[in-house]
Amino acid sequence: MHGMARLLVREGCGDVEDFKVRFYTNFIKDDRYMYLVKGLGNTLAITFLAVLLGIALGFLVAIIRSTYDKTGKGRILNLICKIYLTVIRGTPMMVQLMIMCYVVFGKYNMNKLIVATLAFGINSGAYVAEIVRSGIMSIDPGQLEAGRSLGFSYPQTMWYIIMPQAFKNVLPALANEFIVLLKETSVCGYIGMMDLTRGGDIIRSRTYEAFMPLIAVAIIYLIMVVVLSGLVGKLERRLRTSER
Repeated sequence: MHGMARLLVREGCGDVEDFKVRFYTNFIKDDRYMYLVKGLGNTLAITFLAVLLGIALGFLVAIIRSTYDKTGKGRILNLICKIYLTVIRGTPMMVQLMIMCYVVFGKYNMNKLIVATLAFGINSGAYVAEIVRSGIMSIDPGQLEAGRSLGFSYPQTMWYIIMPQAFKNVLPALANEFIVLLKETSVCGYIGMMDLTRGGDIIRSRTYEAFMPLIAVAIIYLIMVVVLSGLVGKLERRLRTSER
């Protein structure tokens, strides 16, 4: 019994030492953890900038489409928006990113961060547009009529009456789009850009070990998503409280 116990202790100590060696090799040696740090910085920068672009583009498309639905005006613009939505939502994000990098900007020495931001922002804009349009269309038509009866023009009514209510209704969905976009940036490595996933892949190519770097990448993404999901949940609870 005592011999078996000593054997288990030695094996346990060996596992701990092996873990320490592997951790050192993957992250500490040659400052390899910096690949993850730099990749994380680029991932967050792309996500933040793409969200801003997606919201701006999405709101514009949503207003054009909802205006056509309500008034029948802007047929050509509405058609352009529908084509944009169909193409962007009907093709994979990875393909859009590669087209943006190797076709649209293939002849230019464009910064990969800008290319990725444009690709993800345009993609996100299509989904934001439908989210916002659903929020606008959910507002009682009487609100629009009330605004017009007060002497507001259609743009003024949309800006001062309809959009604030619609934005409040879709804010949780927009926050969830931010989370989805964060995870989608993991395909940036296909254009040779240093993102979080690419950082883990570079470590793997140096150490010839996949487990630790890829698990580290997965854990970092998981932590970010859990934190953001918690913030979205808190936001939804606050909105419900304010409605009461």
